[in-house]
Amino acid sequence: MRTTTLSRRTFIKTAAAAGGGLMLSFYPPARGEELLESNDEAFAPNVWIKIGTDGSVTITVARSEMGQGVWTSMSMIVAEELDADWAKVSVVQADAHPKKYGSQSTGGSWSVRGSWQNLRTAGATGREMLKTAAARTWNVDPATCRTGNGYVTHSSGKKLSYGELATTAASVPAPSPINLKDPKDFVLLGKRIPKLDTPSKTHGEAIFGIDVRVPGMVFSSLEKCPVFGGTLAGFDATAAKKVAGVLDVVQIEDSVAVVADSTWAAFKGREALSVRWNDGQWANQTSEQIRKTFSDAATKKGDVIETQGDIESALASAATRVEGIYEVPFVAHATMEPMNCVADVRSDRCEIWAPSQSPQGAQREAARILNLPVESVVVHVTLMGGGFGRRLSADYAADAVRVSKAIGKPVMNVWTREDDMQHDLYRPMTYNVLRGGLDKNGNPIAWHHRIAGPNSRGLVVGGSKPSYSFPNYLVDAHLIDVGVPVGAWRSVGPSQNGWVMESFVDELAHAAKADPFEFRRKLLGNSPRLKRTLEYVAEKAGWGKKLSQGVGRGISCVESFGSTAAQVAEVSVDKNGTLTIHRIVIAVDCGPVVNPDTIEAQLESAVVYALSAALKDEITVERGRVQQSNFDDYRILQIDEMPKVEVHIVPSTEPVGGIGEPGLPPVSPAVCNAIFAATGKRIRKLPIRPADLKT
Repeated sequence: MRTTTLSRRTFIKTAAAAGGGLMLSFYPPARGEELLESNDEAFAPNVWIKIGTDGSVTITVARSEMGQGVWTSMSMIVAEELDADWAKVSVVQADAHPKKYGSQSTGGSWSVRGSWQNLRTAGATGREMLKTAAARTWNVDPATCRTGNGYVTHSSGKKLSYGELATTAASVPAPSPINLKDPKDFVLLGKRIPKLDTPSKTHGEAIFGIDVRVPGMVFSSLEKCPVFGGTLAGFDATAAKKVAGVLDVVQIEDSVAVVADSTWAAFKGREALSVRWNDGQWANQTSEQIRKTFSDAATKKGDVIETQGDIESALASAATRVEGIYEVPFVAHATMEPMNCVADVRSDRCEIWAPSQSPQGAQREAARILNLPVESVVVHVTLMGGGFGRRLSADYAADAVRVSKAIGKPVMNVWTREDDMQHDLYRPMTYNVLRGGLDKNGNPIAWHHRIAGPNSRGLVVGGSKPSYSFPNYLVDAHLIDVGVPVGAWRSVGPSQNGWVMESFVDELAHAAKADPFEFRRKLLGNSPRLKRTLEYVAEKAGWGKKLSQGVGRGISCVESFGSTAAQVAEVSVDKNGTLTIHRIVIAVDCGPVVNPDTIEAQLESAVVYALSAALKDEITVERGRVQQSNFDDYRILQIDEMPKVEVHIVPSTEPVGGIGEPGLPPVSPAVCNAIFAATGKRIRKLPIRPADLKT
């Protein structure tokens, strides 16, 4: 049994709501509430357990559900330690709170790994309080009581349900220390449990952001400057106001909002607007100019990110030198549900309904705009049709808040697909110069990675320090403002740095005349967890076994977000350059397994998202504008292009890791390395075009 000491100060117990019962509020242990108030980002979410007198168990989840399964996985963790009857468990989404839940940001694959200990402790605390309540009822020693499936039983055979004990348990003091289950005794965790949100989605009852309706609500659509950083010079709303259903046209900072009685009317009214813009400093910016800016910068030494040894001396003494330039384009998030938000601004408060990955961010931004205390802003979090990091931003919520303030009514502001594509926060375009050196025995002695890209904190993440044992290495970077807004895109820095690094490692292996798997394994002595995952995928994929004529096999491995993932891809290319990806085998070590079904779904979806970026997606800029506008010119992977995916979970006692993002970084390098194995062509620029592969 694991033990956690919990003070009464950090465990706050309140009475149940209507009908009586037990409600538990668990605050993260081991840190004082003063720290929680001053730095809520350092804490896991607050968890509420409500046990009704009817035996129902309601678990409030403070992370956002966007199809990744946190409602289910986080509820499973609590219910496991609580020994609840899963059939009686339901979930409630937490509203934003400035500090009560700790950080409510759903990103960085942090939901489960950031809440694992606290959720378990919260459930275990409720379990022990119920046992104590039963022992008092029976006047027996709590040690003679056991819990399971929503009941407390005594060694004599007596039995009481959690519902029957709820009222008594509400008066029981929180125990300390708290005993956590031994993983061998888990009943729910590690099992395939259907998602709690599936029935409502199947029946069409689920409420996504775009489904919200509130009394008196109107609709709006904003015309924004098509050039990054441009400002509004003026507009004529005469024609727009003549469109049936249009109620008003108002200026919202440097945008123009058309307000109407329906979304369609708002869109049509917006099309009728006559708007003049001051395009600003980026009016002539193009993708080629951005590339030249980065390539010119990359000829000079950048800011040192990580270094060890003497890279120049090592390269000078190398028996073999390998060099390569790798380029990654801007890519969009392309969520299925466009950005939307409902806001109702009053004189002293604001209420928001948003499909947000960062409800506290939206709360703070609304408070700033309205000059209100954050406590006066309520943010209700809805389900969302895709996030991928895009909904960590509060820009679309700010739109709705400003429009509601201007018109004095609740409003739903909806972006068009074109708005989504052309006003995104893009994954950064980068220009990467790599140099490597091998000694006479083919052992790598030098690694140099220079990154040039937009000024973004996440640009070098996943590329700052190799996982492999290189005696001499240097990573330096140029972070340059080129006017294009960038943001977190699923797996952030590792999404492109994983491709760059694992592709260049393959180049070193080829130069050393070594097997790519054995070359990597030899260099992972200081990364045993990643090495074990690499070995696992090689075994499951049958690395080294003979393939069909024309089929190439590639391998990659990346550590990110607290987990390790390795992949093997098998591909073929015909004479016209048509790429067929036959099979992708994935191994992942994410520590303790909550729900294998969710893990498999996340890894399969990572393959779709990564392959879309590698084979299809590219955002290009001309005259300061994004040229792509919809799914006809910004394509995603189609169902008939999806390879067979095999997922293998590495048995592990490692700390709990993330799962939503770690599966993405190894996909592109495994495919590109397989292309090289099949054709001898080395892919150094994404996305991959048939012309790049044509014989």
